Amino acid sequence: MPEIDHDSPTPVYRQIAALIVQEIESGALPVNRKIPSESALTQRFGVARETARNAVKLLREEGWVFTVPQRGTYVAERGPKAEGGK
Repeated sequence: MPEIDHDSPTPVYRQIAALIVQEIESGALPVNRKIPSESALTQRFGVARETARNAVKLLREEGWVFTVPQRGTYVAERGPKAEGGK
């Protein structure tokens, strides 16, 4: 399992998000599959809940996942949102 590099200039939450994107792109987390909960991410990576929350928030903002209230967060149908329309 890939590790988090706490000495990296890349924030930990971004490293976690990148690892989840790798799992999505590899098919380990297929479309409409629930991603690990914030609690599971805190245990898996040994980080604070806020760090895990920020990673999931980034994934949602980039279009990799969507959240269903009271249900969880799932892999989105498509990859990141297009950058068009600026």
